[in-house]
Amino acid sequence: MRRSVTPALALGFCALLVTALPAHATTERTAHADSYGTKAPYAPQQNPRSHQHAPAGFTPVFTENVSRHGSRAASDSEDGDLILALWEKAESEGQLTSTGREFGPRVRSLLDAMAEVGYGNLSGRGRQELQGTAVRMEQRLPELFARIAEENKKIDVVSSGQTRAVDSGKAFTAALAGTDPDLAPLIGAPRTDKDLLYFHKAAGGAAYRDYIAHDERLARTLKGVTDQPATHDAARSVLGKLFEPAFVQRIADGDFSSIGSDVDAAEAVYNLYGIAPAMRNESPGGRGWGMERYVSHSDAAWFGYLSDAEDFYQKGPGFRDSDVTYKMAGVLLDDLFEKVEAQRNGTSDLGAELRFTHAEVLIPLAALLGLPGSTEAVTAGQPYTYADNPWRGASVSPLGANIQWDVFRKGDTSLVRMLYNEKETAFKQGCTPVSKGSKFYDLEELERCFGRANRTR
Repeated sequence: MRRSVTPALALGFCALLVTALPAHATTERTAHADSYGTKAPYAPQQNPRSHQHAPAGFTPVFTENVSRHGSRAASDSEDGDLILALWEKAESEGQLTSTGREFGPRVRSLLDAMAEVGYGNLSGRGRQELQGTAVRMEQRLPELFARIAEENKKIDVVSSGQTRAVDSGKAFTAALAGTDPDLAPLIGAPRTDKDLLYFHKAAGGAAYRDYIAHDERLARTLKGVTDQPATHDAARSVLGKLFEPAFVQRIADGDFSSIGSDVDAAEAVYNLYGIAPAMRNESPGGRGWGMERYVSHSDAAWFGYLSDAEDFYQKGPGFRDSDVTYKMAGVLLDDLFEKVEAQRNGTSDLGAELRFTHAEVLIPLAALLGLPGSTEAVTAGQPYTYADNPWRGASVSPLGANIQWDVFRKGDTSLVRMLYNEKETAFKQGCTPVSKGSKFYDLEELERCFGRANRTR
């Protein structure tokens, strides 16, 4: 019998869904999610029971996604090394607070855990995030995956080639195959396409790299955002939890300039705070690292804003008179359309196209698509602030973030539905759905709306 699942497997999938969304995820995603920026843990943004049904007579024929890798270890030990150097100096001089005395050993344990995972590599939580996303994809589209298995449709898997993206693809496809063993032989060998999924470092990103390295307006704007009294106040507040006042003053006065400034030191603490949830599974007993003990909510919010500002200008909507941060994502938008158009034209044998990449790719794609929170650029005279711009890294591109297009067909008509972090999401302003309030769009309407109408058939 097709698509039967044993009781043991069924229990396993239930457990997978639970562990993919730990109980603490709600707290992280609501009360203080923004303070984590793009290091925020993943959580699906809509219950699939509330998803709209396809119009009568339309059946699913294809799905494709662009997924950021899941939670990971920090890229390197630099932050831990910096703050531990100051901590050891303070310890030798008796300048640690009672809270500070416990900080050093905790940081060392976190660094050891990240070294064991491998700096920059997918963590246990990251694997769970991708596994859960895969299982929920199949549960939303059981008719499609039954057809893929029955008709021997191919499932293509492509990534940036970076280890955490490759491993995210492996976790996703293994969980997808676990929903039905007949899918396993249809999942293609993972392939790498850096031009498509690492375009900021490929030939298509040359203008972008020049902007990051040499644009004076960008450098001036980011300096203005960071170099505010509020930054130094927050830095002293963070350091004051660890070190006695006289030692904090010495840091601020530059006595340890070879190690870093007060802002450098506080940002190092904040960065450890930010990465800790991604490493929760590797903490003692899986209870977490308790890094929130060392960064108050208000200080985390400020440093989260600074992190978001950098990402906004370097990857997101950026300046109103420039598209350099997201124009290069056009190659990926073209690929999304081309895969759907091949289905419409009968020239594809794919049932699913699965892509695994990074924030540097997903954030520009969100801006190019005009997704919620990514539509408002700024001017040099009115810089990015939380007060007047909705862009938030924790919403636009948390760890494990994803964009998915599902294709439904009836006769010669193809409809497309978009999910953004598993929430049904309207296409950009100017695209008209099949009916008022619907999240389904005729493919020809999307081609018109995105300027592809004269180049696709």
